[in-house]
Amino acid sequence: MPSVAEKRRAFRELHRSGCFVLPNPFDIGGARWLQRNGFKALATTSAGAAWAQGLPDGGLPLDATLAHIRDLAAATDLPVNADFGNAFADEPEGVARNVVACVATGVAGLSVEDSTGDAAKPLYDLDHAVERIAAARQAIDAGGGDTILVARAECFLVGHEDALRESIRRLAAYAEAGADCLYAPGPRRRDDIEAIVRAVAPKPVNVLVSGAVGLSVADVAALGARRISVGGALARAAWGGLMRAARGLAEGRFDGFADMPSSAELDSFFRDEMKVRA
Repeated sequence: MPSVAEKRRAFRELHRSGCFVLPNPFDIGGARWLQRNGFKALATTSAGAAWAQGLPDGGLPLDATLAHIRDLAAATDLPVNADFGNAFADEPEGVARNVVACVATGVAGLSVEDSTGDAAKPLYDLDHAVERIAAARQAIDAGGGDTILVARAECFLVGHEDALRESIRRLAAYAEAGADCLYAPGPRRRDDIEAIVRAVAPKPVNVLVSGAVGLSVADVAALGARRISVGGALARAAWGGLMRAARGLAEGRFDGFADMPSSAELDSFFRDEMKVRA
């Protein structure tokens, strides 16, 4: 296993040029399968982790989230980026404290978003949001500074009336506050993605592609994105398979079990993994 420092160096190098796909597993088995199949880094998914525990996205508390992140970071040789929500705190001091705890899990990167979780006021005021990113930056720097800080503008996801313009305004401010990578989940139009990339250049941009939106990896790379994550899409794909099979079973059919990997195939994969890690 590479050390945490080696994972962080490798992750930072991935952000220097080109474009890489950052899939989001929701369990250890999935993380190891993705590693074996050639991906260079992984990210956690707050939604996938919560659904696996019977909770809605955002319903997993801080301690359980940190334990999940720690398990995934330790389970793979790849760098892991933590989907850390709004850092489980409103005030900068709380953000800093929780970021320190997240860094201690061994992640190579972590994201902090500007969503409040309050439907009446879904985004932090910009000045306050900037203070939160600056606090996260200071907390990371105090621990050595080698963990990538991703700042997220949630304007598209909360339905802001001018989501593109506000996302760009916020991401530019977060870049100034010390974010290493910028991320506005939600835009699907090529022009919007390209505008975000241009606005914060030369800092790298993460683009979320969580469905069949008519774009390939090559298309997103050509727009200037440095990394592509899929959020809860892999978890939703797994849930989709379970739901289709269960509905068929409830109706007296077994056709939902078609096109599945065999138990032998999965057991063989995990036996090999055990040998590699022995």
